[in-house]
Amino acid sequence: QVQLVESGGGLVQAGGSLRLSCSASGRSFSRYGIGWFRQAPGKEREFVAAITSSGDNTYYADSVKGRFAISRDYAKNTVFLQMNSLKPGDTAVYYCNLVAGPWNYWGQGTQVTVSN
Repeated sequence: QVQLVESGGGLVQAGGSLRLSCSASGRSFSRYGIGWFRQAPGKEREFVAAITSSGDNTYYADSVKGRFAISRDYAKNTVFLQMNSLKPGDTAVYYCNLVAGPWNYWGQGTQVTVSN
């Protein structure tokens, strides 16, 4: 069993920054890659970023490349998503995700709202 808890969302002006956190408990956190996804109102959930179990490789959606950075802290069992140069189009609920074999775990999400 894995529990994922996101935090760090909020309201920010365009051009601002936020850092999201995804804290994990349960299974051995370091064994798994972690992804961030987001879902805007009326839209499908979409991939944002991911980091491998080792932390050596990261992946980003084209829409956030150069603005967002994913990282992980093994001591804290936490994955971070640093979001810079935020745009109104980044407004969404952000979720972290862990896939462990046949199991797919999601957090409850954290709201990010970017105003003009």
